[in-house]
Amino acid sequence: MAFTADSTLKQVLADPKAKAVLEKHVPGFSTHPLISMAMGMTLKTIAGFPQAGLAPEKMKAILDDLAKL
Repeated sequence: MAFTADSTLKQVLADPKAKAVLEKHVPGFSTHPLISMAMGMTLKTIAGFPQAGLAPEKMKAILDDLAKL
């Protein structure tokens, strides 16, 4: 599966390699206590929340790494 900014968090976390990409860029992201609330959201939507820690440059790096999978 190709991952994009329109992929849901649930889709990304279901793939171990994609999950590892998120953890590489934002350690602890997949184990955050509120993660269940965001599972249906796209990465683009989540990046809109400052507390997610997905600044534009970090989001680009994540998407670049996901595209390599």
